[in-house]
Amino acid sequence: MKGRASGIDPVSQAQFTKIQELIYELRMDQVMTRHVVTISPEAPMAEAKQLMHSHRISGLPVVAGDDLVGVISVEDLLRWLEPGASPAPVSEWMTGKVHTTRSDQTAVQAIAKFGQYKVGRLPVVDREGRLVGIVTPGDIIGRVLIILDALYREEEARRPRTRYTVEDLVSEGATLTLSYKVQPGDFDRAGVAATRIKRVLESLGIDPPLVRRAGIAAYEAEMNLVIHTDRGGVLRMEIRPEGLIIEASDEGPGIGDLAQALTPGFSTAPDWIRELGFGAGMGLHNINNCSDQFNLESEVGKGTLVRASIKLSSK
Repeated sequence: MKGRASGIDPVSQAQFTKIQELIYELRMDQVMTRHVVTISPEAPMAEAKQLMHSHRISGLPVVAGDDLVGVISVEDLLRWLEPGASPAPVSEWMTGKVHTTRSDQTAVQAIAKFGQYKVGRLPVVDREGRLVGIVTPGDIIGRVLIILDALYREEEARRPRTRYTVEDLVSEGATLTLSYKVQPGDFDRAGVAATRIKRVLESLGIDPPLVRRAGIAAYEAEMNLVIHTDRGGVLRMEIRPEGLIIEASDEGPGIGDLAQALTPGFSTAPDWIRELGFGAGMGLHNINNCSDQFNLESEVGKGTLVRASIKLSSK
């Protein structure tokens, strides 16, 4: 795709390296779920069905005393239900060969087992083979995200804040302009420009409610460029002493009926974009709602200009 970044930029590359590092360092006892719902081999299959439903889980370790003797999964449950769900103990339908991981093993070892055995969960045992937890790929991903978020917050706290504030803008009568090129159909980076704009506004000490409004307007404007243009466009933010101005401009297909385009729920996005969760027809409506002043200009075959203004609170 023309203009799309290739490879990994330095920031993404650093994050990727940190993820690799965490995967190799995290142990199962740091990511596993310790409270494990289990069932005995003598229990009826109906009880296994009820436990999976009530706890919203897809599998149960089968435990006899201190010994892990099997696993009963949704797949096993379906096999039991198919011929008529005749009364039967769990031992008749469970999978007896259990793949496990030890509590002192690392996440990368567990991930290798998930791929090798094609299972959605792994019982976690101690060195004596006693069940101490259960882990899923989601548990590992969740823990990594929590750690990355904590590291990001620490880095943000250490990072020197900009010395330029809204008061400086007011006193100098200056205008700060941010400009970002937005590529068409680039859903991988959709929202990046709006996030950067939001961070600049936060660093300037602008009131959080105004930052939220500007962030929503910028995001919706950016998404419109991604979804509805053939060649992308430009998202601009002007920070002036009197307020914020958000502009999204493109040389795309244009809008034939402006009134219809502003109708909540109206969208020209194709089905495949809607299936991705975008193109709900609320973009322009949301921008308008977030603005103190809103303007939409468009000409079919020549392009569109969306302009939203937000007044800064006087102090």
